[in-house]
Amino acid sequence: MNQINPTKLLHSKWTAVTPVKREKHFMVVEVERDEEGAVLSCLLEAVLTKKQYAIDWRELKAVERWRQGWK
Repeated sequence: MNQINPTKLLHSKWTAVTPVKREKHFMVVEVERDEEGAVLSCLLEAVLTKKQYAIDWRELKAVERWRQGWK
């Protein structure tokens, strides 16, 4: 499991283990928080295509799908 600090999630970099449509490297460009400050979701942007995907931030903990940093 990837260790994620929710306060440092914004602008973090991620590598997809199994790239789809040549989209391998991503960056968190937006973090949605509730009124108490807890992270609800985040917006990933593919570096190559600039497409954006809203995901539950906890999905980034899955080592079988994501690696921290650009590798």
